[in-house]
Amino acid sequence: MPTRCDWCENTFPEYVEYHDKEWGVPVYDDQRQFEFLLLESAQAGLSWSTILKKREGYRKAFTEFDPEQVARFDETKVQQLLNNEEIVRNELKIRSAINNARRFLEIQQEFGSFSDYIWAFVDGKPVQNHWESLEEVPAQTEISNKLSKDMKKRGLKFIGGTIMYAHMQATGLVNDHLASCFRHAEIKDYA
Repeated sequence: MPTRCDWCENTFPEYVEYHDKEWGVPVYDDQRQFEFLLLESAQAGLSWSTILKKREGYRKAFTEFDPEQVARFDETKVQQLLNNEEIVRNELKIRSAINNARRFLEIQQEFGSFSDYIWAFVDGKPVQNHWESLEEVPAQTEISNKLSKDMKKRGLKFIGGTIMYAHMQATGLVNDHLASCFRHAEIKDYA
């Protein structure tokens, strides 16, 4: 059995699969970036496992994470989402997702793609960390705080420095697999 990051040991199979196949893989596709942005902001104050278990519910409720469609959600749709047991029914987070979709589209228009915008914060290539233990992994960094500040200035919500660092980890802007994890070297090869 391969050595994995401590945070995914002794968890449910989907969590391990997420670690082994997705977490930390560089994402350049805007729709996938939007998916993680929406899910990470929904996670605020909750565990990632809670959101991961509801991921398919989010996929259905938020039109396959299509930011153009989500940006057009109206008050009727907000009320439907508030009654949807397959997602976290937090009104501020639901309204934030719609707002963030609109701001996401503005960023795409300004920069050509959201991917171009966000990857510029790491000079276009993943930051390769070499953590030996979970205790070394920061909750936020200077880069995630800078990204958060810029996104807040652009009107996005639920995107503090910690949430943005989790987003950077998930979408491969940083390689935060522990050095002992089998995925650390594999992810490094993506760069």
